[in-house]
Amino acid sequence: MNSGPAQLAAFVRVIDRGGFAAAAEGSGLTASGLSKAVTRLEDRLGVRLLQRTTRRLILTPEGETMLARARDILAAIEAAEAEVTAARGKPRGLVRLNTGTAYAKHRLAPLLPGLHARYPDITLDLSIADRRVDVIGEQVDIAIRTGPLGDSSLVARRIGEATRIIVASPDYLKRMGIPRSQADLGVHTCLTLSGLARLADWPLRVDGRVVLHPVKAAITSDSADLLLDMVLSGLGIARLASFLMEDALADGRLVPVMADIHVPEVLPVTALMPPGRQHWPRVRAVLDYLVENASVTRSPG
Repeated sequence: MNSGPAQLAAFVRVIDRGGFAAAAEGSGLTASGLSKAVTRLEDRLGVRLLQRTTRRLILTPEGETMLARARDILAAIEAAEAEVTAARGKPRGLVRLNTGTAYAKHRLAPLLPGLHARYPDITLDLSIADRRVDVIGEQVDIAIRTGPLGDSSLVARRIGEATRIIVASPDYLKRMGIPRSQADLGVHTCLTLSGLARLADWPLRVDGRVVLHPVKAAITSDSADLLLDMVLSGLGIARLASFLMEDALADGRLVPVMADIHVPEVLPVTALMPPGRQHWPRVRAVLDYLVENASVTRSPG
């Protein structure tokens, strides 16, 4: 690993994996080989990029700068290679995509036959998790997220919108009554999404203004799909993305609740990518396909 790009790749891999031993796993390289590559890079630059301790690696200020530049350089190299390869035919290669259970089941899965038919040489590695993953550290090419985005170095592209509504089953409402006011929620079985504090506050119109009502939840879960099953079974009331419930709303298994005072929050659905990854033909092909079909597939919750 004497070339500049190889040394940069070793440096980035070590940081992303959190150490030399972890970086060596699955790479075909040894921890000592990676360490030597990073040392050669430091010697060539004449600066220390890493402070090595017995427990962890700490980036120096120069290392922070180099890491950002190294990612851009490596992404540009791979993009150039991919474009040259793609010029001979359709995009090809592996795309790692991460999303939550609800989007994967209700929106992504129906798209896969069409995506595969259009791009048979693209291989998808789907990681489904109802948690926020480390996109860079876990080597994700595209991560689909719903809601406001925090500050991030990731590249974002909007692919749709999601609307949250409050729903319950007719059996539950017949048994427990129909909530019509903020106060009524206190005597009902409310089910909420966990993970973000804002999901436990339901926006309602009270006396002409919008208030965030803190819901006392009987059950919380990080899986919107599981909460949907609970609502369908008549367990309680939940506030979920409408795309999850299209069929159930259409055939009457679920009905909207408090529609006259609930504020149907519209949230962006965004694809997040490590810098430079959006230029890779195979990543761009998958992303463009998702955007193209957003009006058909609606949005994740």
